[in-house]
Amino acid sequence: MKINDQRIAYLESSADRRDADSPTVVFVHGNSSSAKTWRPLMADEFGRRFRCIALDLPGHGQSEPSRDSADYSLPGYAALLTGLVHELGIAHPVIVGWSLGGQIVMEAAPQLPNAEGFVIFGAPPVTSPEQIGEAFLPNPAMGALFTERVSESEAKLAAESFIAPGSSLDTGEFVADILATDGAARAGLGASVGAGRFADEIAVISALRQPLAIVQGAGEQLVSVDYLRKLTVPTLWRGEIQVLAGVGHAPHQEAPQQFAALLSEFIGDLAQARLGERRELAE
Repeated sequence: MKINDQRIAYLESSADRRDADSPTVVFVHGNSSSAKTWRPLMADEFGRRFRCIALDLPGHGQSEPSRDSADYSLPGYAALLTGLVHELGIAHPVIVGWSLGGQIVMEAAPQLPNAEGFVIFGAPPVTSPEQIGEAFLPNPAMGALFTERVSESEAKLAAESFIAPGSSLDTGEFVADILATDGAARAGLGASVGAGRFADEIAVISALRQPLAIVQGAGEQLVSVDYLRKLTVPTLWRGEIQVLAGVGHAPHQEAPQQFAALLSEFIGDLAQARLGERRELAE
């Protein structure tokens, strides 16, 4: 499909057991990743129960590289996400963002008033570039994700940072995606973030009317859970950060069934809230 004259690829689940009233789940992948990262969820029971859409960001996966370097930024990616939702006619999506994808979700949230809820993980909300050092844990692998040229050894180091220490998950798919990503996407993103070209994410989540689930792996190597727990989030799902044992930065890959169960519970709570609102209107 084309969005803003940009050819964008996406994956869609079969959803052969979908309830007519269930929402469409839109997945947004991370830096130097692709829509393929969501296949463990989309190809299993979760993808049969819910219609799932996973896009490839420009310069990632099967989407063409951007013709405009300004698109390699949080505002550029957010415009693409909102364009995809509108182009596919998704009326009330649940939007799930991993890592950079979570940052994109927060950037786009004010332009998605009809979204039922949001889920972010590996994506700490920040107000400015100066706050990034507090929100993220020091890790030498981070640098490779914001440079144009990445060696195979650097890609392997970055991929290892996505999983919990001691995890048995094969990181080969992460490495392949990192090496296949348009290097200009990493460099452009790094430059735009460094220049402060992104929304005040804390202000965004503070103003949300929809529920927001924030998930964290207990073995996370990149994001500080202590930082997350300091945040005030009025619509935070269940009133706390959801910490998953035995996983790191990529729980959707490390423990897809556990992660899918959590997403299903979130969607179930949204449905209950919607039912409650209908009852109130009928009274």
